[in-house]
Amino acid sequence: MRKRFIVFTLLMIVALVLGACGSNSKEAVLKKTSNKWTETKGYDLTAQMEIKSGAEPRTYDVNVWHTKPDFYRVAVAQQGEKDSQMIIRNEDGVFVVTPSMKKTYKFQSDWPKQNSQAYLIGALAEDLKADENAKMTESDKAYVFEVKTRNNHSKMLPTQQIFIDKKTLLPTKVSVLNEAKEEQIVISFKKISLGTSRKGTDYAVEDFSKKGAKDKGATDETASKENASGDKTEGSTTEKENAKDDSGKTSENATGEGKEETKSVTGDAQAGADNENPTFQTHYPVLKWDVKLKDDTTIASADGERRILTYEGDKPFTVIEQSADTNPLSIPVFAPGDPADLGFTIGAITDNSISWEKNGVSFFIATNSLTREEMVEVASSMVNGEVK
Repeated sequence: MRKRFIVFTLLMIVALVLGACGSNSKEAVLKKTSNKWTETKGYDLTAQMEIKSGAEPRTYDVNVWHTKPDFYRVAVAQQGEKDSQMIIRNEDGVFVVTPSMKKTYKFQSDWPKQNSQAYLIGALAEDLKADENAKMTESDKAYVFEVKTRNNHSKMLPTQQIFIDKKTLLPTKVSVLNEAKEEQIVISFKKISLGTSRKGTDYAVEDFSKKGAKDKGATDETASKENASGDKTEGSTTEKENAKDDSGKTSENATGEGKEETKSVTGDAQAGADNENPTFQTHYPVLKWDVKLKDDTTIASADGERRILTYEGDKPFTVIEQSADTNPLSIPVFAPGDPADLGFTIGAITDNSISWEKNGVSFFIATNSLTREEMVEVASSMVNGEVK
């Protein structure tokens, strides 16, 4: 009898050990997190994004609303700066709103399906599923996954580490790494509320373009609670939670078609508006490629001074810079391509061009030689001054 008891006890211990190993396997964790992050009918989250590349680190406050199936509002504001931007997806399309400039750009795009963003937890779940070679390690409180990135920065920043709280099964941090495995972008999730759902009217572009991000709750958790309805909040990275859910082709010289595209992207259709930045300092790309500045031309126009930089070499491209006008009418301007999160701002990207506005300057890059990733690399390398 005693022998049987010992054998039974040993079998129970083995079963418990095997069960514990199975519950903590990579596949089991992926299944649980994917279900938890994607099956909810919506979520709100607040996060902080730090970009370490460049001369000085920059920190941004990020606030996200999502309601299934395809409604999004992402508000991004740099700490210490008055400007903010939003990406909004509603039943009318995808919009990028810059309230301080009274500008709204409309895209015919399926964002964010083809451009993963680390601050969207649904996109993180897709990243985890897409990488068959994902690696998982464990600490006392977190599962840490190392997976490939899937966005416009994937060539420069090929890897990301996703930290998942063992108790809540919610992400707490994402570290995006360069090829040398150096941390370049860090997203720290402050609060994640699952199960929230908003009305379609809450995503109306007109409200955001007129009032600005802060008036609609860019970083205001109180507004988030008042506007959200539906299921009880399921989880927060800053609050305690029980674990019951654990089961659950333009021209290189920018003529012709390139000029027309510049107008649609930068809002030149609002000619005659007051130019708040009549002069600007020219920005130049700083690249390791074998390219050389061939021509640097200044053209005077009704909209002010326009600078055209032409680069030649293995990967030629043209940069156009001019002061960015405000849009007093706040009328959406059509922008070709897809929204491009450049880290420091949100621009527009096509197969042959990329455009963005920053600190009162409008930038446009035209090329027949660069990939989208390479255009993002050029955009990210731009610095002001006589660097050539």
